[in-house]
Amino acid sequence: MTYPLHVALVWHQHQPLYKSPLAGKYRMPWVRLHGIKDYLDLILLLERYPRLHQTVNLVPSLIVQIEDYVAGSAFDPYLELTLSPVEKLTPEQRRFIVERFFDSHYPTMIEPYPRYRQLYEQRESQGINWCLQYWTPQDFSDLLAWHNLSWFDPLFQEDPEIEGWIKMGSGFTLADRQRIYAKQQQILAAILPQHAKLQSSGQLELTTSPYTHPILPLLVSERSARVARPGLPLPRYPFHWEQDVHSQLERAKQIYRERFGRDPRGLWPSEQAVSPAIVPLIQKQGFDWIISDEGVLGWSLGQPFHRDGQGHILEPEKLYRPYRLESEAGDLAIIFRDHRLSDLIGFSYSAMPADAAAKDLIGHLESIRNRLPQDQPWLVTIALDGENCWEYYPQDGRPFLENLYARLSQHPALRLVKVSEFLDQFPPTEFLPAEQLHSGSWIEADFTTWIGDPVKNRAWELLAQARQVIQDHPHATPQAWEALWAAEGSDWFWWFGAGHSSAHDAIFDQLFREHLQALYTALGEAVPAALQFPLEDHDGLGDRLPQGFIHPTINGRPAEREWSQAGRVEIGAARGTMHRNSVVRRLWYGFDHFNLYLRLDFNSVVQRPKQLQVLWFYPNRVTVNSPIPLQGLPAEAPLNYLYRHLLKLSLPPPGTGQHPAPVEAQLLQAGEYHSWQPINHQVKAVVDACLEVAIPWSNLGAQPGQELQFIIVAADGETFQEGIPPKATIALRRP
Repeated sequence: MTYPLHVALVWHQHQPLYKSPLAGKYRMPWVRLHGIKDYLDLILLLERYPRLHQTVNLVPSLIVQIEDYVAGSAFDPYLELTLSPVEKLTPEQRRFIVERFFDSHYPTMIEPYPRYRQLYEQRESQGINWCLQYWTPQDFSDLLAWHNLSWFDPLFQEDPEIEGWIKMGSGFTLADRQRIYAKQQQILAAILPQHAKLQSSGQLELTTSPYTHPILPLLVSERSARVARPGLPLPRYPFHWEQDVHSQLERAKQIYRERFGRDPRGLWPSEQAVSPAIVPLIQKQGFDWIISDEGVLGWSLGQPFHRDGQGHILEPEKLYRPYRLESEAGDLAIIFRDHRLSDLIGFSYSAMPADAAAKDLIGHLESIRNRLPQDQPWLVTIALDGENCWEYYPQDGRPFLENLYARLSQHPALRLVKVSEFLDQFPPTEFLPAEQLHSGSWIEADFTTWIGDPVKNRAWELLAQARQVIQDHPHATPQAWEALWAAEGSDWFWWFGAGHSSAHDAIFDQLFREHLQALYTALGEAVPAALQFPLEDHDGLGDRLPQGFIHPTINGRPAEREWSQAGRVEIGAARGTMHRNSVVRRLWYGFDHFNLYLRLDFNSVVQRPKQLQVLWFYPNRVTVNSPIPLQGLPAEAPLNYLYRHLLKLSLPPPGTGQHPAPVEAQLLQAGEYHSWQPINHQVKAVVDACLEVAIPWSNLGAQPGQELQFIIVAADGETFQEGIPPKATIALRRP
């Protein structure tokens, strides 16, 4: 018998608890805004393709917040300002609006709307203070309206009322903004019933996660972090609270049962974090299956997966099947996602035409099927965040999804299935002892995103102290326990310390401490002084490594959110007052599966260079290399190194010509006798407020997993000016 290739597409919908237990209000608006853009439309599109089955994970902390907004009892700062008369706004509120009401991806959520784009360009060109001085009340009213309108998914923009507001463009009143909010509530109110409807029809499987999205292995023991990282620094106070795993899972099941009238069969462990210790605890709660990442499976089997130059797994028969975890409490099925295919949807396909992206994914699935024996069933699991990636796609991903769904519906050899229906038809035949399961997550198969950093460890110490206080406390009310569970959520630790940062780090810090403060208050205990102060300084920038995939628009106009996951090197500040100023004050770098991206922020008090040269070499790879072709080079590393590729960027003089201005780019490859030979390329570079560059990996010949190091040098004609960064190369690895 020949089987089709079964594909489980699993979407993870999650938001942490943004409601401050002290203020009684939400600190951030993301449940409301993602609710009108990402949760309902995803399954409304799916419903149009009844042959396709999917799995959606709804985290309980998201569910209860959606219901809070539907009930009209949830208010966040953005919503309160949206519903405020502009004539009564304070100077502080006006500044907040100008600073934060453009918190969207510019190319897809601001640029398409002329009035919104006009206000954004005024802020960017004239500055915040100019807007505060010259904007009229109508300008503020329009901005309040457009920040909300731009978050409506294109599917909902077909609604006559929403379509009318978009065509209206300007002249919004308070009454208009109130009606916009009412429309938001209407969409939010349909999210859970529509999910329940598709589950009842058999097209959708709904799963759950621990109540507030904690890292379950770390609740059992913080020492599980040392399985993958033996020397990892740990908090001073241990955290061993297995009963909290029971509480988090039981509360999740209760919320699910009350909303959907049944028990969930599948569990998405928060951050796909697993360990041997949590397997029996999950099994005792009655779950049938869980999900994790291919990296965890590789370490569990003792042989991490490798891929070829096209990104295909070299041992497909090990990844594309379910496993049966054996423990004393019983058996539990586990599936492992294809990390690369998931990341292609989450981070890279947004930069491609919808048809090409869908065709590429289908091509990968066809290649997988061709590499596997077809006389037995196989399951490819694609699992990813179901909300954050879509703002980078044109039309919020609708053209891509429609193209993909149409292809899958008609494909004779690919079948989109719910996880449980595959497991029911083809129970796991491969066994994996629970004690052999690796302790890790979807990020690097370890827990360093949430523990091990000094700031993260300090947060765990504060949590451990509070957890010890509430245990057996005579006034341990449900309110106090709710505060503890909220503080156990993974999101706070994600943003603490090194690893990730955003414009909202300080608010995540504040919310974590407010949940713990509420715990002590509910117990009638004194709030520790340490909870009154931020865990870290959120004002400084500093250097950092890349934190995730990026896909910026190359237009010379930096957008904060486009580069939020990029690596960063402070250049100008590094030299101190005793050294001359650098032509560049900050270098940003990052990548996706298709391109390496660079951004240079120039020093406003130093003349912009006429030419920049980016040079690469490849450690552990034998190539022909050549020296930097400039005069006056210091005889010091890394300027005296030999390099494989050279990208020359000729910058137009500032203050003249087109804005933004394309940059003349020439890519060269090292030849014999220390020569440089031009090669064809598709490099894109644009300069305006900054220089942004996209270099296709294919132009560099770098293979997946290939390490490379690069340096940038500024030149005046053929004469060297400076190295960027000074006296160092920057290392990275192609994904």
